[in-house]
Amino acid sequence: MKRVLLHSCCAPCSTQVIDILKKDYDLTIFYSNSNIYPLEEYQKRLAEQEKYVKIVGVDILEDTYDEKDYLDFIKGLEDEKEGGARCVKCFEYRLRRTAKEAKKRGFDFFGTTLTVSPHKNAMIINQIGEKIAEDEGIAFLEGNYKKQDGYKKSIEFSKKYNLYRQNYCGCRFSIRKEV
Repeated sequence: MKRVLLHSCCAPCSTQVIDILKKDYDLTIFYSNSNIYPLEEYQKRLAEQEKYVKIVGVDILEDTYDEKDYLDFIKGLEDEKEGGARCVKCFEYRLRRTAKEAKKRGFDFFGTTLTVSPHKNAMIINQIGEKIAEDEGIAFLEGNYKKQDGYKKSIEFSKKYNLYRQNYCGCRFSIRKEV
Protein backbone atom coordinates (compact mmCIF):
# COMPACT_ATOMS: atom_id res chain seq x y z
CA MET A 1 0.00 0.00 0.00
CA LYS A 2 1.35 3.43 -0.98
CA ARG A 3 2.27 5.75 1.91
CA VAL A 4 0.88 9.30 2.10
CA LEU A 5 1.99 12.09 4.41
CA LEU A 6 -1.22 14.09 4.69
CA HIS A 7 -1.01 17.67 5.90
CA SER A 8 -3.91 18.46 8.21
CA CYS A 9 -5.01 21.89 9.34
CA CYS A 10 -7.36 20.53 12.02
CA ALA A 11 -9.21 17.42 13.15
CA PRO A 12 -12.61 18.38 11.67
CA CYS A 13 -11.15 18.89 8.19
CA SER A 14 -9.18 15.66 8.43
CA THR A 15 -12.18 13.43 9.22
CA GLN A 16 -13.72 13.10 5.78
CA VAL A 17 -10.36 13.04 4.00
CA ILE A 18 -9.02 10.26 6.23
CA ASP A 19 -12.24 8.31 5.72
CA ILE A 20 -11.80 8.50 1.93
CA LEU A 21 -8.06 7.85 1.72
CA LYS A 22 -7.49 5.19 4.38
CA LYS A 23 -9.12 2.59 2.12
CA ASP A 24 -6.37 2.94 -0.49
CA TYR A 25 -3.37 4.40 1.32
CA ASP A 26 -1.25 3.99 4.41
CA LEU A 27 -1.81 7.44 5.93
CA THR A 28 0.19 9.51 8.37
CA ILE A 29 -1.13 12.91 9.38
CA PHE A 30 1.37 15.76 9.34
CA TYR A 31 0.31 18.54 11.66
CA SER A 32 2.23 21.49 10.21
CA ASN A 33 0.50 24.71 11.18
CA SER A 34 2.86 27.45 12.29
CA ASN A 35 0.26 29.87 10.95
CA ILE A 36 -2.15 29.16 13.81
CA TYR A 37 -2.42 31.92 16.39
CA PRO A 38 -2.24 32.07 19.33
CA LEU A 39 -0.12 29.16 20.53
CA GLU A 40 -2.95 28.02 22.83
CA GLU A 41 -5.22 27.66 19.78
CA TYR A 42 -2.52 25.67 17.98
CA GLN A 43 -2.24 23.34 20.97
CA LYS A 44 -6.01 22.95 21.24
CA ARG A 45 -6.28 22.00 17.56
CA LEU A 46 -3.33 19.62 17.87
CA ALA A 47 -4.94 17.87 20.86
CA GLU A 48 -8.14 17.39 18.86
CA GLN A 49 -6.15 16.04 15.90
CA GLU A 50 -4.35 13.58 18.20
CA LYS A 51 -7.68 12.53 19.71
CA TYR A 52 -9.19 11.83 16.29
CA VAL A 53 -6.27 9.91 14.78
CA LYS A 54 -6.21 7.69 17.86
CA ILE A 55 -9.89 6.86 17.27
CA VAL A 56 -9.33 5.93 13.61
CA GLY A 57 -5.91 4.31 14.03
CA VAL A 58 -3.80 6.68 11.93
CA ASP A 59 -0.30 7.86 12.85
CA ILE A 60 0.55 11.52 13.35
CA LEU A 61 3.72 13.58 13.10
CA GLU A 62 3.93 17.09 14.49
CA ASP A 63 6.04 19.66 12.69
CA THR A 64 7.96 22.29 14.64
CA TYR A 65 5.77 25.26 15.57
CA ASP A 66 7.56 28.40 14.36
CA GLU A 67 5.23 31.37 13.97
CA LYS A 68 8.18 33.72 13.32
CA ASP A 69 9.26 31.65 10.31
CA TYR A 70 5.69 31.66 9.00
CA LEU A 71 5.37 35.45 9.49
CA ASP A 72 8.69 35.97 7.67
CA PHE A 73 7.39 33.80 4.79
CA ILE A 74 4.21 35.85 4.33
CA LYS A 75 5.87 39.23 5.06
CA GLY A 76 4.26 42.06 3.10
CA LEU A 77 0.93 40.24 2.77
CA GLU A 78 -0.39 40.91 6.27
CA ASP A 79 -3.11 43.30 5.06
CA GLU A 80 -4.37 41.06 2.27
CA LYS A 81 -8.03 40.08 2.42
CA GLU A 82 -8.95 36.64 3.71
CA GLY A 83 -8.72 34.15 0.85
CA GLY A 84 -6.24 36.31 -1.08
CA ALA A 85 -2.50 36.28 -1.70
CA ARG A 86 -1.58 35.77 1.97
CA CYS A 87 -3.63 32.57 2.08
CA VAL A 88 -2.05 31.29 -1.14
CA LYS A 89 1.38 31.91 0.39
CA CYS A 90 0.27 30.14 3.60
CA PHE A 91 -0.82 27.08 1.58
CA GLU A 92 2.59 27.07 -0.10
CA TYR A 93 4.38 27.32 3.25
CA ARG A 94 2.59 24.34 4.78
CA LEU A 95 2.59 22.17 1.64
CA ARG A 96 6.31 22.73 1.05
CA ARG A 97 7.08 21.68 4.63
CA THR A 98 4.90 18.60 4.13
CA ALA A 99 6.62 17.68 0.87
CA LYS A 100 10.09 18.02 2.38
CA GLU A 101 9.11 15.86 5.37
CA ALA A 102 7.46 13.26 3.13
CA LYS A 103 10.56 13.00 0.94
CA LYS A 104 12.88 12.83 3.95
CA ARG A 105 10.85 9.98 5.47
CA GLY A 106 10.39 7.99 2.25
CA PHE A 107 6.67 8.52 1.66
CA ASP A 108 5.26 7.91 -1.82
CA PHE A 109 3.02 11.00 -1.80
CA PHE A 110 2.19 14.11 0.14
CA GLY A 111 -1.25 15.69 0.24
CA THR A 112 -3.48 17.98 2.27
CA THR A 113 -6.90 18.15 3.88
CA LEU A 114 -7.23 21.86 3.02
CA THR A 115 -9.46 21.21 -0.01
CA VAL A 116 -12.37 19.93 2.11
CA SER A 117 -13.18 23.50 3.14
CA PRO A 118 -15.72 25.44 1.08
CA HIS A 119 -13.65 28.55 1.93
CA LYS A 120 -10.54 27.24 0.16
CA ASN A 121 -9.95 27.04 -3.59
CA ALA A 122 -9.06 23.42 -4.40
CA MET A 123 -7.73 24.30 -7.86
CA ILE A 124 -5.22 26.77 -6.40
CA ILE A 125 -4.18 24.39 -3.62
CA ASN A 126 -3.69 21.54 -6.11
CA GLN A 127 -1.65 23.78 -8.44
CA ILE A 128 0.59 24.73 -5.52
CA GLY A 129 0.95 21.06 -4.56
CA GLU A 130 1.90 20.06 -8.11
CA LYS A 131 4.51 22.83 -8.36
CA ILE A 132 6.03 21.84 -5.02
CA ALA A 133 6.00 18.17 -6.07
CA GLU A 134 8.02 19.11 -9.15
CA ASP A 135 10.42 21.25 -7.08
CA GLU A 136 10.93 18.66 -4.33
CA GLY A 137 10.85 15.47 -6.42
CA ILE A 138 7.95 13.74 -4.65
CA ALA A 139 4.44 13.03 -5.92
CA PHE A 140 1.48 15.13 -4.80
CA LEU A 141 -1.87 13.46 -4.12
CA GLU A 142 -4.34 15.88 -5.66
CA GLY A 143 -7.80 16.14 -4.18
CA ASN A 144 -10.98 18.14 -3.89
CA TYR A 145 -12.55 16.64 -0.81
CA LYS A 146 -15.46 19.06 -0.60
CA LYS A 147 -17.08 17.21 -3.54
CA GLN A 148 -19.97 14.85 -2.85
CA ASP A 149 -20.88 16.68 0.37
CA GLY A 150 -17.37 16.23 1.79
CA TYR A 151 -17.58 19.33 3.97
CA LYS A 152 -21.03 18.36 5.23
CA LYS A 153 -19.72 14.88 6.09
CA SER A 154 -16.78 16.42 7.96
CA ILE A 155 -19.27 18.34 10.11
CA GLU A 156 -21.18 15.11 10.79
CA PHE A 157 -17.95 13.33 11.79
CA SER A 158 -17.09 16.25 14.08
CA LYS A 159 -20.44 15.98 15.83
CA LYS A 160 -20.19 12.20 16.10
CA TYR A 161 -16.75 12.37 17.75
CA ASN A 162 -17.39 15.63 19.63
CA LEU A 163 -14.49 17.45 17.96
CA TYR A 164 -13.74 21.10 18.64
CA ARG A 165 -14.58 23.21 15.58
CA GLN A 166 -12.82 26.56 15.49
CA ASN A 167 -14.52 29.72 14.25
CA TYR A 168 -11.62 31.15 12.22
CA CYS A 169 -9.09 29.76 9.78
CA GLY A 170 -6.16 30.03 12.13
CA CYS A 171 -3.76 32.89 11.58
CA ARG A 172 -3.72 36.14 13.52
CA PHE A 173 -5.02 37.94 10.42
CA SER A 174 -8.07 35.71 9.97
CA ILE A 175 -9.13 36.30 13.57
CA ARG A 176 -9.00 40.10 13.46
CA LYS A 177 -12.60 40.47 12.27
CA GLU A 178 -13.89 38.55 15.27
CA VAL A 179 -11.82 40.47 17.84
